[in-house]
Amino acid sequence: MASLAAALAVSAVELDKAVAGDWLQSLGWSYSGGAAGASLLLGTVAGSMIAIAGTVFSMTLVALSLASSQLGPRLLRNFMRDTTNQVVLGTFVATFVYCLLVLRTIRRADEGAFVPHLSVSIGVLLAVVSIGVLIYFIHHVSVSIQADEVVARVGKELDDGIDRLFPGHLGKPGSEASSAPGEPELPEAFAREARPVGALDNGYLQLIDADTLMALASEEDLLLRLERRPGHYLIKGRAIVMVWPGDRVTETLVDKINAAFVLGNQRTAAQDIEFSFHQLVEIAVRALSPGINDPFTAIACVDRLGSALCRLARRDMPSSHRFDSHGRLRLVALGSTFAGIADTAFNQIRQSARSNPAVAIRMLDAIAQIAGHVQRAQDAACLQRHAGMIIRGAREAVPEADDLFAVEARFTAATQALCELLD
Repeated sequence: MASLAAALAVSAVELDKAVAGDWLQSLGWSYSGGAAGASLLLGTVAGSMIAIAGTVFSMTLVALSLASSQLGPRLLRNFMRDTTNQVVLGTFVATFVYCLLVLRTIRRADEGAFVPHLSVSIGVLLAVVSIGVLIYFIHHVSVSIQADEVVARVGKELDDGIDRLFPGHLGKPGSEASSAPGEPELPEAFAREARPVGALDNGYLQLIDADTLMALASEEDLLLRLERRPGHYLIKGRAIVMVWPGDRVTETLVDKINAAFVLGNQRTAAQDIEFSFHQLVEIAVRALSPGINDPFTAIACVDRLGSALCRLARRDMPSSHRFDSHGRLRLVALGSTFAGIADTAFNQIRQSARSNPAVAIRMLDAIAQIAGHVQRAQDAACLQRHAGMIIRGAREAVPEADDLFAVEARFTAATQALCELLD
């Protein structure tokens, strides 16, 4: 935006030089003063814009601090990527750059008078727009730091991640699961002949370039088994891939394999669906802590987690086996499972909410709703296991009989919803 403002300033000044300013003044809305007034006007706008930009930056830091302390530091990524914050800061900086560049072209009579009337008018227009942007930013910040708004935004990212990473629908003709070749066992010699390839650095695995690994395996006639998946922490020297046949492993091959793994200092949601679940879980666990004690936020997180698991229950789990164009097995990856994701979604909240019947009731309600979307018996068994752990925790930690009765009633409803799938 600053670059566009610089280009606009140059273009507007050149247009002022090429066209006389009389026709602009006849319109009645353009600047019609002299050089001294134009300099004062643009100087005032430029100074105001850089001051407001500092204020906006300070307000953004306050919002980030509140989000970090109450909702978790991992949510800072969401605020930093907020397009509105970027556009607001860009508007003020762009207006400042524009006014500064136009200001340097104004010349008084003793220097050969030149007043860019059009350029000054545009500067005033940008100042008016910046005022509107500031008003909108104040409203946006006050809304964006509300817990329900943050939970909704993270939930939307989670739904988008499920759609991106699990595109196949159960029962849909031509889905990945039905069209993929069978999943054969690894060769008998794999266990004794495969050679590990270690990571070249420490860090969280953020991305895996599966296409590059497939092309490399086909080119070198290899079978690769991934030992880690996105979200895992890699330790330098620890195996990330098992290569068979192992006698073909060279230093060049090790470098090429490691080049397909992107490491970083933190987890991302690009290929790590559990990371988005972890964000909602972290908000819920913090809300249930004695220092905050906000069960309503925890319930909102449970609602979003239940919605995401309903969406996930209708999706095919991608095959862990990848085949080349000739149908030969080339890559075996660590895949995600519904049970593993459900554990991520429920375990820590259940552990923190053992003595909170309201959250336990909402978790059992969520399980009952998910049961209406589950189509695999193993997924239903996973939900039944979680319902059992929730009711056992409530029986041990909830002292009030009526509260426990309400939890028991929800447990019965969830169990009945799952029985049809388990039978």
